[in-house]
Amino acid sequence: MTNESSSIVQRVWNYCHVLRDDGVSYGDYVEQLTYLLFLKMAEEQKELHPNRPSPIPEGLDWNSLRAKDGTELEQQYLKILHDLGKETGILGVIFRKAQNRIQDPAKLKRLIALIDGEIWMGMDVDVKGEIYEGLLQKNAEDVKGGAGQYFTPRPLIKAIVEVMRPDPGMVIGDPACGTGGFFLGAYDHITNHYELDRDQKHDLRYKTFLGTDIVEGVARLCVMNLYLHGIEPLRVEKMLDDSLRSEPSDHVDMVLTNPPFGKKSSITVFNGEGKAERESLTYNRQDFWATTSNKQLNFLQHVRNMLKINGRVAIVVPDNVLFEGGAGETVRRSLLHECDVHTLLRLPTGLFYAQGVKANVLFFDRKEASKTPWTTRLWIYDLRTNKHFTLKTNPLRREDLQDFVECYNPEKRFERVESEQFGSFSYDELMQRDKANLDIFWLKDESLEDSENLPEPEVLAQEIVENLQSALGQFSSIYEALVEEEVTEQA
Repeated sequence: MTNESSSIVQRVWNYCHVLRDDGVSYGDYVEQLTYLLFLKMAEEQKELHPNRPSPIPEGLDWNSLRAKDGTELEQQYLKILHDLGKETGILGVIFRKAQNRIQDPAKLKRLIALIDGEIWMGMDVDVKGEIYEGLLQKNAEDVKGGAGQYFTPRPLIKAIVEVMRPDPGMVIGDPACGTGGFFLGAYDHITNHYELDRDQKHDLRYKTFLGTDIVEGVARLCVMNLYLHGIEPLRVEKMLDDSLRSEPSDHVDMVLTNPPFGKKSSITVFNGEGKAERESLTYNRQDFWATTSNKQLNFLQHVRNMLKINGRVAIVVPDNVLFEGGAGETVRRSLLHECDVHTLLRLPTGLFYAQGVKANVLFFDRKEASKTPWTTRLWIYDLRTNKHFTLKTNPLRREDLQDFVECYNPEKRFERVESEQFGSFSYDELMQRDKANLDIFWLKDESLEDSENLPEPEVLAQEIVENLQSALGQFSSIYEALVEEEVTEQA
């Protein structure tokens, strides 16, 4: 991050600590910043281009806030949030069901003055983008708030995009787009690796990225993040959606995604006593290989169906997707047969803000129907064994993934060479494994043999927690599989 960006992030972020005393969380703060930044930049655009129609209706604009104080300011802000939430397009997504979380009008006035002190449209688009990304990362670090589950580590995104190599003219999808990290990674890759003409630049900004997210506040942050980078996603008015609910109506050339952690899809229902309960949600889709309430398996099936023939996927999946029986086995066998599942990156622990998750990145290409399996050999890169990362003291860096990128060999993927961390397994070998289990390791854990290699106490404690939570998840999946089998037999 540039010094200019870092300075503004720190200045804007420091004010959050004042609001914390009033019960305003980091997430609420970033949301309020989003509303106010959009209004301020729309005002600046109007001043720069007075003949161009403003997206903000008169009387609901930035100037209408500047001139007010106290109760009048609070009432005007509420009116703006309410009325703009009824608009369509980007306005509708950003302001839909927006609420004022800053109850003290004097502090709201101070925040407005803070934003008013910067000329945002005069900044380079990269600087504005960096500032907002910096705010999102700070929000993600508030582990208790749970925002981190929507924030994929940027070094990991960069490495994934580097091996996937998106091209100009592609449509790139993410059915769980979070704050838009994969879209921005792909955008940066394309702009840095290609000389784009005017039409290609237009298409990259307006016709390339197709995303959805089921969480209202997150969709809002994503749209704003992209907007600050000069990007408007396709079908922006449909961005807030449960992508698993129905078959995809649009098909894409590439999917880059990290679906939310947590195994089950569920909805809140109210029982006869009026108490809220969580009820498992099963998607009965004709285009799925298996019907299950396992959210991760559903996302895996969904992204495959989002693809055009020869389309490519990189998807982050937890370990249970690799070994779970029942629907999991059905999905794995079908995927290996109908797609070219060519690469698996075993990720280390300590990468994600959501605790207890052991994750991987699965790479595959969709293929046309065939009697013979498309997968011939699965290459697995083990970045987990003997690797220890933490979010703060030893975070993952892009350099830590350089060997994986080189082993992946994106320019000549069919000329790969095995190494200590990079092994390959034939389709027949995978089929012979119990339940087509892809949870494969071969490196020795050095800490088990040599006490001098033990990681720091913080890392050990973290790994114990993650192992216990992972084991609990595995027991839960076994129980759920048994229940599903019993239900099927009774039917």
